[in-house]
Amino acid sequence: MARDLKGWLLQGYAHEMAGPYEKEEHHETRPWWQVMCLTGLDYFSTLGYQPGIAALAAGALAPIATLVLVLLTLFGALPVYRHVAEESPHGQGSIAMLERLLSWWKGKFFVLALLGFAATDFMITMTLSAADATAHVVENPFTPALLHGHNILITLALLLVLGLIFLKGFAEAISIAVVLVFSYLALNLVVIAVCLWHVVQHPALVTAWHHALSVEHPNPLLLVVYAALVFPQLALGLSGFETGVAVMPLVRGDGADVHSLEGRIKNTKKLLRTAAVLMSFYLITSSFVTIVLIPSAAFQVGGLANGRALAFLAHQYLGSAFGTVYDVSTIFILWFAGASAMAGLLNLVPRYLPRYGMAPEWTRAVRPLVVIFIAIAFAITLIFDASVDKQGAAYATGVLVLMTSGAIAVTLSVADLRRRWLILAFGFIAAVFVYTTIANVFERPDGVKIAVFFIGTIVIMSLVSRVWRVRELRVTEIEVDPPAERFIADAAGLGTLRVIAHDPEHQWPGEYADKLQQECEHHNIPSADVFFLEVKVVDPSDFAGRLDVHGTTVGGHRIFRIQSSAVPNAIAAFLLYLRD
Repeated sequence: MARDLKGWLLQGYAHEMAGPYEKEEHHETRPWWQVMCLTGLDYFSTLGYQPGIAALAAGALAPIATLVLVLLTLFGALPVYRHVAEESPHGQGSIAMLERLLSWWKGKFFVLALLGFAATDFMITMTLSAADATAHVVENPFTPALLHGHNILITLALLLVLGLIFLKGFAEAISIAVVLVFSYLALNLVVIAVCLWHVVQHPALVTAWHHALSVEHPNPLLLVVYAALVFPQLALGLSGFETGVAVMPLVRGDGADVHSLEGRIKNTKKLLRTAAVLMSFYLITSSFVTIVLIPSAAFQVGGLANGRALAFLAHQYLGSAFGTVYDVSTIFILWFAGASAMAGLLNLVPRYLPRYGMAPEWTRAVRPLVVIFIAIAFAITLIFDASVDKQGAAYATGVLVLMTSGAIAVTLSVADLRRRWLILAFGFIAAVFVYTTIANVFERPDGVKIAVFFIGTIVIMSLVSRVWRVRELRVTEIEVDPPAERFIADAAGLGTLRVIAHDPEHQWPGEYADKLQQECEHHNIPSADVFFLEVKVVDPSDFAGRLDVHGTTVGGHRIFRIQSSAVPNAIAAFLLYLRD
């Protein structure tokens, strides 16, 4: 039975090992607007809880703080990720950009730290979205009373179903995403339009909001300053950009060559721009109508609008039937946003950890990872009591750190181009994201606490895995150049090949002669069939890679020269290659 379970968990392992390394022609490409819907599962679904969180954080100032967030979206995040798309057309994202800029162990540990924040982002996306979907289920007037008060159980059930779907296999995700996103955005447009018309018909509502705003912030200048200080708490509305570049291999290029990198980059920029503009419109309008039309007490924990502000308005101004349709649409897109997050996790872990030697090879398979991630999601749901408000800080922290790393990566990238105005522009954007991240951490430290937990867990497990796997061969393939092939052919003609390991730092002809004489006398072997093998350590932090074997001669001595991350592993792999 145990063997059957193991076989089922690793079913399709050879194929799934390809993961992000799979050749791109294996990906089915789609038009950019369809792929936008896939990323929109995470991005647009935040409308389910973003207006309520903004109201709790900023009160009457929420629309102005949201405007600051929109300006950062359009003139900060969007330019940054348009550049990331140019630099990583294969979907590597900003983490890979920083990985290229930092080498050795410092680069590895930096990437591990970013993976911790990415794990925070994606895991909390799953649990927070499921918790908010539960809120829409429980607060619907047609929901049986039996379900009331069981938010945790309902959230766990939604997560379990999500995990079961991934265990079975996840196909046609984009087609489902298109239906969910278009219907959700259309329903939100109806709700916002009706609410705006109600506000137009009752201008006293705007007057009351303006009065409340004046009472809270009588100084207009300080009002703007406070809006800039409070908007980091609204950072949930920035999610989705990293996912947007991660799915670039799915974006269809222009013309006959649908896999054209130029076309892919161009269309991904369209994807990012369209998503940012759409979300900016919905963020501003939803924040305005919710803060004007909903009493502040309803936003509080236990209030009817808590975690479901737009749904509250849908029921109030369009009736229970339409409100229920809206609830169903919101529940599905929030639940499916967890699927988008799960897909992101399943892309990140195989991309980095096994390659670093910091995770077992079975982590390239999908099903074991799904089981692990769902178990973690269960734990987070229980710890945070399936509360949207309690998880908002952790979500915002993960999003902001990833976006800050993206802005820094782009700034460092344009610095190589020596374009001063670009350096200043992206440097300013990076500084804004750094401030936003720090402000969010100080305001809501719970976010960084859970991120530190993920980072610590990843680092500890990575180091344990690295030590556990130290005796593996750690060589993926061996490439031998023509001179080295001739040396091997000469040895085959002699019938015997003897290899002497030599320090690559001592390459004078006399040193080879002395070493040869010493070894021949010590082992009583002839010098005619002896070759030297030199292994130069390039980056010991790398775990596995290809061995490039170069043949050369110095003073008549034949030498194999190899670059590797570990001397004994390289020697063992090359000798096994010669034996075969």
